[in-house]
Amino acid sequence: MDQAEQLRNIIKAESQNKRPLARIITVTSGKGGVGKSNTSINLAIQLRKMGQRVIIMDADFGLANIEIMFGTIPKYNLSDLIYQGKDIKEIITWGPGEVGFISGGSGIVGLSNLRREYLAYIVQNLAKLDAIADIIIIDTAAGISDAVLEFLVASGEILVVTTPEPTSITDSYSLLKELNRHPRYVPENTRIKVITNRIETREEGKTLFNKLNAVVSRYLNLSIEHIGTIPYDSQITESVIQQTPVSMLNPKARSSLAYEEIAATLMNKELNKNLRKRGMAAFFSHIVSGKKTG
Repeated sequence: MDQAEQLRNIIKAESQNKRPLARIITVTSGKGGVGKSNTSINLAIQLRKMGQRVIIMDADFGLANIEIMFGTIPKYNLSDLIYQGKDIKEIITWGPGEVGFISGGSGIVGLSNLRREYLAYIVQNLAKLDAIADIIIIDTAAGISDAVLEFLVASGEILVVTTPEPTSITDSYSLLKELNRHPRYVPENTRIKVITNRIETREEGKTLFNKLNAVVSRYLNLSIEHIGTIPYDSQITESVIQQTPVSMLNPKARSSLAYEEIAATLMNKELNKNLRKRGMAAFFSHIVSGKKTG
């Protein structure tokens, strides 16, 4: 029995537990420095204010953006779950606003070589997140690495953060191009949403999205949607310095109100009526089986 079949059997067993499935939202960007992690954190806080239980998984392995911005040092990380046998609840660090986060540590290197019993343990633990969180935000590394693409392919909902910088726009297009070329990417199973960041006006944000959408529609034949604009705001810089998310440091700041509006859009039942929740076990298993068979 190969690993992919083993994982299918594990997922089948987990599905019989009738657990609720968490909504997985993967936040990404074509380049660094565009405000991706700030977006992940502030959306998490705004969603928590709306009554959602939220956990962020920092998938930017080797770096510590989320914990630095939260001003919290985790005791354990994802590697401790995978290689040290820690329980999923032990590796969750609770940050400001009752938002949990999981540090990626050294990541998922070597997972394709793990024995079935280890894979079962990992999948069963990650499946517990579906009962702990309503929404799990995956904060990927910036750029177009194989690891980032694996997370995007496994996700049914992707948020792409871009800015007016020409390099940000072209890198966002390149990211979507590589995603579209991935052998396991299924467009009809994925919603791609764009957030325009560091924008002066809503009209500028819409214009920026229209430029990106024009080339994506013409050359990639992909459907993307614009779900909001974050204005340029010096309060965000201040919040990073103080290691307190702007949505908590200054809830009435322009950027905080914009994050609140985007969170409301994400929770709009009419806009999300066809959105299918995958759950954390299926998400993770898709990644691991891809590393073996992809």
